[in-house]
Amino acid sequence: MSTQLRIVHRTGYTYPGGAHASYNEARMTPQSNTDQVVLHSRLDISPTPWTYSYVDYFGTAVTAFEVHERHERLQLVATSTVEVRRDTAKQASASWQTLRSPEVTGVRGEWLEVTELTDPGEELTAYASGLAADCATPQELVDRAIERLRAEMTYQPGATGVHTRAADAWTGRRGVCQDHVHLALGVLRTAGIPARYVSGYVLPKRAAALGVPTTGESHAWLQWWGGEWIAVDPTNGNTPDDFAVDVGMGRDYRDVTPLRGIFTGVRTSSMFVEVEMTRLS
Repeated sequence: MSTQLRIVHRTGYTYPGGAHASYNEARMTPQSNTDQVVLHSRLDISPTPWTYSYVDYFGTAVTAFEVHERHERLQLVATSTVEVRRDTAKQASASWQTLRSPEVTGVRGEWLEVTELTDPGEELTAYASGLAADCATPQELVDRAIERLRAEMTYQPGATGVHTRAADAWTGRRGVCQDHVHLALGVLRTAGIPARYVSGYVLPKRAAALGVPTTGESHAWLQWWGGEWIAVDPTNGNTPDDFAVDVGMGRDYRDVTPLRGIFTGVRTSSMFVEVEMTRLS
């Protein structure tokens, strides 16, 4: 079985007083992979800009664009139709010996890097090292680490921001999906397990009526290397299913930011975001 989803992601900025020019990158186009096939995708930008599209180092589709006229509002509408068929029964086959071999640490070394945003701090660094010594398999470590993080972290929108470091989110024991993923990545990488950040969308209402648009969510989860890439959602403590759509992958949130850029002409801007999802099958 598979699920077909249409996603309409609207976002952009308003500029009180007007911006004279803006230069941006958008990562809002889902990717085709072993879990999903993109049947249609389109990105509409207003005002009409100069654009250049490419796939970045980590495999995420990017649209770079520039607007060289005065504008008080910049709007992007990304419309995609994706057929999702995930294997939620994947099992890790890699042992600690395999993960510590040069074949893995060399080829997947970048997924072992603890970045500024994923550094979990002294307490969780020590915890990760202890887990690596105590757990018989990488799978056991992943399960135990995520169980602890979920038990102690409270999901609270507004408690953190896009620049919040994992260690700071852990100190406050509050955050959103981005913080849960950064913490989990920090623990797994410290323990020697390659892991990467995944951005995407989820349809919260699994029983949504076919053809009826409903409010969707931008979401984040991770994939870790256990002989193959295995997805896990640290925020919800489960495996992403056919109601989740991959968009970007990277070392942390900074590699997959949906929209970022610079502008000239005014001192301030205000961002807006809206995600609408429709189950088609």
